[in-house]
Amino acid sequence: MRALDLAIIAIFLVGSPLLGIWLGGKQKSSADYFVGNRRVSWWLVTFSVVATETSTLTVISVPTVAYLGNVTYLQLAIGYLIGRVLVAFVLLPRYYSGNLVSAYGLLGQRFGKGMQGTASVTFLLTRLLADGVRLFATAIPAKMVLAALGLDVPYWMIIAAIALVAVIYTYLGGIKAVIWVDAIQMGIYILGAVAAVFFLAGKLPDGWFGSLADEGKFQFFDFTSNIVTNQYAFITAVVGGALFAMASHGADQLMVQRLLACKNVRDSQKAVIASGVVVFLQFALFLLVGAMLWAFYDGAAPESMGLSNNDELFPMFIVEQLPTGLSGLLIAGILAAAMSTISSSLNSLSTSTVSDIYQRVTKKELPDEVVLKQAKLWTLIWAGVFVVFASMFTSTDQPVVEVGLSIASYTYGALLGSFALGILVKRAQQSDAIIAFLCTIVVSAVMVLGVTFTVDGEDKSLAFPWYVPLGVVTTLVLGGLLSLRHRAPGPDELERVKETA
Repeated sequence: MRALDLAIIAIFLVGSPLLGIWLGGKQKSSADYFVGNRRVSWWLVTFSVVATETSTLTVISVPTVAYLGNVTYLQLAIGYLIGRVLVAFVLLPRYYSGNLVSAYGLLGQRFGKGMQGTASVTFLLTRLLADGVRLFATAIPAKMVLAALGLDVPYWMIIAAIALVAVIYTYLGGIKAVIWVDAIQMGIYILGAVAAVFFLAGKLPDGWFGSLADEGKFQFFDFTSNIVTNQYAFITAVVGGALFAMASHGADQLMVQRLLACKNVRDSQKAVIASGVVVFLQFALFLLVGAMLWAFYDGAAPESMGLSNNDELFPMFIVEQLPTGLSGLLIAGILAAAMSTISSSLNSLSTSTVSDIYQRVTKKELPDEVVLKQAKLWTLIWAGVFVVFASMFTSTDQPVVEVGLSIASYTYGALLGSFALGILVKRAQQSDAIIAFLCTIVVSAVMVLGVTFTVDGEDKSLAFPWYVPLGVVTTLVLGGLLSLRHRAPGPDELERVKETA
């Protein structure tokens, strides 16, 4: 790495918290800290949503998908867009009508505080696993850069430094600072990817695009693969992707909190639908980078280039091939993707902890200044937990990494299924929802971790896009069966259920 690259990275690490504090302004109330007093522009929320769901793993791994295969990954993005449209018109109006700051407040209104707390605790554990792993993954390219400079910095120090930068503007600026910095960070990693495309185009011989097409690198649809085990089969990707997006953007506090920061439900609907379009284009960009890398390296296997992990391909290209300045920009982009995810997690974790759990445990109406103080305190606590958890890893080959990245998929099914149960099964009560929720997580874990399918003489696991549909169906069936033990609600009770559902 050259001096200019290091200067760009340093400016980014110092400038991000300062910019976030300035743009976020002073937090005068808990509503300001949690949802920006619902005054954030929809287009800004769109970029924040996209940046939040774009982790370091996305920036690093998606190019590798195209390098090793093709662009059928984009079929998932079609499902993601369909799912967001359903979120926009099915769930968002209910959140706004209840004037909520937490996604799980809706479950509390429908079933009771017990279900709200159960869902919130599940969310907290899921975020810790998934985003703790992502935080560690970010330290990998950072360590490569430092090693190139002759510096042997331990992972925990890199992790702590990244978390420190994110927690500063999250603590001082609240959700508005997080959203603004998310949008800026998205611009950084997109600019870096576009610059990489132009650099590669200048290095490849004439006719490279046609050659890649002839090699099948731009195959979009896959109607031939086994839909049970292949995540990129058309039906699997579209149906599974749609339900995954409904869960991630309609039942996960990480995304819902951003959407609730919009001025009204119409703006929120525009933000979530537009984010689906932007994500499709973003995936297409990273997949194009991967296909061009395949042409640049003549399709060489990653292991033949001395790589121990396929996902080291893009970071290696950044460090070794890109010109000065551009290399630093892309490393800053990778750090930006991680900080966007971590800062968003910190803010949503503190919100859920205070609004769904702390206030329930205290069992009393707290003054707003106490709620705001607790929210900031829990932001610091969760930052420390993230650092400790992420620092426990020593390599990306540990089984817990795979568990951490997949656990969101099968807890999402239980969460989305609980919302569906509350809306569709009128006689369902809190005990039915909690039992069905917990049983679904167990069933999903068994299916994901312990069940295989024999395809062409080879044992394969269930494709991950089916995790959420499996969870939704399980929750609905179990909750529906359990609800049969109750009498049907009377007219007054039915009206109350309709209002809260």
